[in-house]
Amino acid sequence: MFSFDYDGGKPVGSAVVLFFRQTVYAILGFGVGAAVLSVRLSVWQQLAPQLLLVGIILLALVLIPGIGREVNGSARWLPLGPVNLQVAELIKLFAIIYIADYLQRHQGQVKTAMSSIIVPMLFLGIASFLMLLQPDMGSIVVILSTVVTMLFLGGARLSIFGLMIGILSGLFYLLVMLAPYRLQRLQSFMDPWADPFGSGFQLTQALIAFGRGDWLGVGLGSSMQKLFYLPEAHTDFLYSIIAEELGLIGALAVIALFFVFIWRALKVGRAAELAGQHFGAQLAYGIGIWLGIQACVNMGVNMGALPTKGLTLPLMSYGGSSLVIVCLAIALLLRVDLETKQPEMAAARVRR
Repeated sequence: MFSFDYDGGKPVGSAVVLFFRQTVYAILGFGVGAAVLSVRLSVWQQLAPQLLLVGIILLALVLIPGIGREVNGSARWLPLGPVNLQVAELIKLFAIIYIADYLQRHQGQVKTAMSSIIVPMLFLGIASFLMLLQPDMGSIVVILSTVVTMLFLGGARLSIFGLMIGILSGLFYLLVMLAPYRLQRLQSFMDPWADPFGSGFQLTQALIAFGRGDWLGVGLGSSMQKLFYLPEAHTDFLYSIIAEELGLIGALAVIALFFVFIWRALKVGRAAELAGQHFGAQLAYGIGIWLGIQACVNMGVNMGALPTKGLTLPLMSYGGSSLVIVCLAIALLLRVDLETKQPEMAAARVRR
């Protein structure tokens, strides 16, 4: 972590500060995760609508001048004393909890009636609109992709699934064409070398990092790209530095670790589904899909396979909100596994 956090473009000692902060966030994440692990899934299911409503309210508060904090032209943070909460990270988890509850309660309707998905998509549409005003297209893509996949796994008809994909694709096309900076990002993604010192600078520097890494990398802590060259090397473009310092082998190892995590999450979900715990199953599926999509998008952006998005690499990029929320999500995943393996917990959940 210390190696990847070092940035030659920042004052001496900044790497130590970032390392210390991330360590504090990790400890906080473990503490929050331990607390969440002790809470029954029934509690989360009962609170699902309220959690999504709280998330939407927080998204609105972020946009109010004097309340939300703007960084690099985006109002995404809510100051909470010494820390800043990135509300979009919270809404990702709240949306998954809400959809898992909705699928459990309306399982029959989702499989037969197109009108059954109007209510959840309306709430998520409001949340997406508020994130669009920040702006935060990356989080919108992750949330909607996760929700659509959850609905598909929940039994939504292929016609409904196809219609949603078509509508969302059309909306994203309009959003890109109507915003000059988004269109510029798309153009620089198509050919970053056309303007390597302008709009394509970040992507070209990331690709150079991959090239320097070769098979085995230049060595841990020996990256050159993080020294003045690659912006956001410790957050959005951390994967490029991993590839540079640890090479193709290290980069593939990271992909393998995420693959194992996603496979385990889906396996937990399948076990819960077979045990009749439909809420827990959908929750586990959602968490695995969310973190898998976000990791794929982040790594795809770093490799030049996807347009640039402001998304972190789960559990690896610097960022307190992301780390703590992901720890919370993993704790929920462990809780699903725990209640599946201990039927008496599930029975107590039903009685409640």
